[in-house]
Amino acid sequence: MGQLFGTDGIRGVANKDLTPELALKAAKATAFVLNKKLDRKAKILIGTDTRISADMLTEAMAAGFLAVGADVYKLGVIPTPAIPILLKHYGADIGVMISASHNPAKYNGIKLFDKNGFKLPDEVENEIEKSIFDGVIAEGEDTGRVYAAVDAADIYAEAVRKIGIPEFSKPLKIFVDCANGASAVTAKKVFAGINADIEFLNVEPDGKNINKQCGSTNIALLGEKVVKEKADLGIAFDGDADRCLICDEKGRILDGDRLIAAIALYLKSKGKLAGDMIAVTTMSNMGFIKYMKNHGVGAELTRVGDRYVLEAMLKYGISIGGEQSGHIILLDCNSTGDGEMTALFFLRVLAEGGRSAGDYYDDVAFYPQISVNIKAENAVKDQLVCNETFTKEVELKRALFGEKGRIIVRPSGTEPLVRIMVEGEDEALVKSVAGELLILAEKIISTLES
Repeated sequence: MGQLFGTDGIRGVANKDLTPELALKAAKATAFVLNKKLDRKAKILIGTDTRISADMLTEAMAAGFLAVGADVYKLGVIPTPAIPILLKHYGADIGVMISASHNPAKYNGIKLFDKNGFKLPDEVENEIEKSIFDGVIAEGEDTGRVYAAVDAADIYAEAVRKIGIPEFSKPLKIFVDCANGASAVTAKKVFAGINADIEFLNVEPDGKNINKQCGSTNIALLGEKVVKEKADLGIAFDGDADRCLICDEKGRILDGDRLIAAIALYLKSKGKLAGDMIAVTTMSNMGFIKYMKNHGVGAELTRVGDRYVLEAMLKYGISIGGEQSGHIILLDCNSTGDGEMTALFFLRVLAEGGRSAGDYYDDVAFYPQISVNIKAENAVKDQLVCNETFTKEVELKRALFGEKGRIIVRPSGTEPLVRIMVEGEDEALVKSVAGELLILAEKIISTLES
């Protein structure tokens, strides 16, 4: 990753780290790099989630693209996974999503997709980053034009619905939490016509309430509502709807691992699981990996980040992959994680299997796992991971588990955090190791930041 681009585009606090000046430069640099590959005026899409800073950054990026002679199509509020679909529909060259996904409203980000709907490779991002720092001078009268893509949400919803509408033998009661984010615009369109009692929650975004006490990052609240009102399940998206998590009838969370297990084995039963393989990150639960292996499904393990999952899927011809967070890629349907598509597909699995969401939860026995997030300024995140005292302690703790557990330490690619995950068969050992590493990490980080 470069100085600006992380694992998921350019991220930061809006109007502080991610300023309109930076957005303008990023747009000019992107169009400049693109123009070198084209012999015509570029066509660029811009979509956003519901953050209050979206307008500011949209206008700044639009100005940058226009200055370098590219035409801009404004999509308005749209889920991130709509970008690949709309790129093909409009025949555009680059798609921009302005969103900080699951993060609080004060954050925002810029994600770039190529004309095929894939996130830009590292080498292209590096070229754009170099152009940002070098500065791009825009001259001439041949500037671009702006167009409004008013039907974008409808086009996306219809594309998602092509995977098939579930038909339940008896209507289910379902809550859908839209996180006051992008799915507030599309979810009712996607789930229209399903023979179920569906209530949509958190569909009144005000620019500041995205992901606030709602959505997939606060799913416990949805679980409580499902249990209290005796619903069959709850569906939760994050701010840009590229993630999906499910609550079963007991309020238990089906994370990405369990959803991948359910969908992958459904596909296998239909002879549609390419290579009988899945792609998941090293953070996936060991119990889940063991469960899939016992059912004849291999797992390709990747670095954390959906871009690495996708790389493995393309390399090995894998049709489903994803992360525990609920960012799941159904490659036969879309080229990026799509929360609404995942939810609709899981409902199909429920309808055809005649089972409850809880049955799919019970199928997979997870190893005890604890994940802790430690606040750390970006300047010191990598220093902790390389700190000699800390790394020696981590190795000593790993030896306690042997082959019956593991420890993963990694700096977040999108937030000022260091993440520590401890997993093993012995729950008591997992808890004690996680607690001791947390205390040590916080002590070292405090010293590094002082």
